Amino acid sequence: MSKSFTIGTRGSLLAVTQCSLIKEEIEKKTKAKFDLKKIKTQGDQITDKPLWQLEGKDFFTKELDEALLEQSIDLVVHSYKDLGSIRPEGIELACITKRDYAHDVLLIKKETIKELSQKSIIVVGTSSPRRIYNLQNNLSRYLPGDNTKVECKTLRGNINTRIKKLKNDQYDAIVLAMAGLERLACHEESKETLKELLDGLNFMIMPQKDFPSAASQGALAIECNDKRQDDLKEILKTVHNDQTAQEIQRERAAFKKYGGGCHLPVGIHVKSVHDFFIHIHEGESDGTRFKRSILEGFNYPKNLYGKKAYYMFGQYDFLIKKRKIKNAIKGLPNIFLTSSLCQHNLKAYTTLWSAGNRTMKKLIKSGQWVNGSAEGFGHNEIVKFQKSAFIKIMSAELPWIVLSHDKAKSPIGDVVASYKHEVQTKFQKKYKDELMDSEIIYWSSPLQFELYTTHYPELLKKYHACGLGKTYLSLKDKDINLIPCIDMNHLENIVRTPNE
Repeated sequence: MSKSFTIGTRGSLLAVTQCSLIKEEIEKKTKAKFDLKKIKTQGDQITDKPLWQLEGKDFFTKELDEALLEQSIDLVVHSYKDLGSIRPEGIELACITKRDYAHDVLLIKKETIKELSQKSIIVVGTSSPRRIYNLQNNLSRYLPGDNTKVECKTLRGNINTRIKKLKNDQYDAIVLAMAGLERLACHEESKETLKELLDGLNFMIMPQKDFPSAASQGALAIECNDKRQDDLKEILKTVHNDQTAQEIQRERAAFKKYGGGCHLPVGIHVKSVHDFFIHIHEGESDGTRFKRSILEGFNYPKNLYGKKAYYMFGQYDFLIKKRKIKNAIKGLPNIFLTSSLCQHNLKAYTTLWSAGNRTMKKLIKSGQWVNGSAEGFGHNEIVKFQKSAFIKIMSAELPWIVLSHDKAKSPIGDVVASYKHEVQTKFQKKYKDELMDSEIIYWSSPLQFELYTTHYPELLKKYHACGLGKTYLSLKDKDINLIPCIDMNHLENIVRTPNE
């Protein structure tokens, strides 16, 4: 006979759905069976004020903690960001599940997007101090229009309630965690409800480099009573994900150093890429504003401070001319645009994505609504979004195409050639002089590296820098002094900041 366990859960649609998804996953991997028991928490009962304005703590966990300690339930599945750094004695963290999407999502009516160029103020619903900080400091640059001012208005309630308030015109836009939308989209019982709620809305996956999420956002933590002597803990290990656990450990440790607490307007996102951990911190602590990007796992040479860097893009890429190619696009596909050079082929679309945040901002400045960015981490970042059940709803499961150069290949979809590379024999000598005088070269593509080092082999003796996408994968095994970077801004900070 299979063993049966009881999962304690809040009663919201999202809480029940994410517990059901975990229940189904464990039951597929083991012979154990699970039932759900709904328990109402203080956070569910008080919905008219932001949590940071309430006295006390553990608003979404206290009643579940008591049931766990009394052993009226066997385990609890928490959104990890709801858990404080200090947990009650007798409760054990049994596992952390795989996190696919840590991002925040901006939801907005399609008709509101059409009016943005005329709006001087946009009202965004959220009660999170972190989101308020991110929105008020960064959102204007991601909206079509001329520096639309962002105002935030308190928003509480479950996902259904929040989206209904948006559709009832109480807000111009709202911000939600993508992980919650994803879990509702993944479960058959909630998917149809979500599809109906999302009808008439558009979205933006908010780039982590400017809108870092809450520490441990997107991950689920499963807790049980630490006095258990049965095999429940071993059963729960079947859904543990070590990579996510390592990211979360770093996020929570960093957040604690800034002071911690739901009142703190600080975003912390840690992402595992190749052999590195990317840290993105932004917010305000003790009256001091900060924005930090850190690449953990690489020992940067101590002599980089003050060195002259040459950034191989735009007119500085003087050996390569990019000639535009016109191509017609049929229907309303989902489009991934690798460079602003492809914009002339951009017509109607269902969703629009960019290779990096610079390109994203250029598209937005030209009046386009952009749904998200690969943030310079390569095409596979968009592949992850393609797999999202939430984004499949929003993209209507229509075909995906890639606008890129004529030799490009992509795992995202068919490539529509939008420009080609032509080697230049005539160029302004000042750019070559600057290149030769530089000590670090930041490459934007493997093609650049091969072309320039073939023409000027002496460049191989310099330091070489690049982002963590395909250029890094192409250069990492070469016999050169390679400096992996999060992006160009990261390299600028490295050469401008003295080593401690």
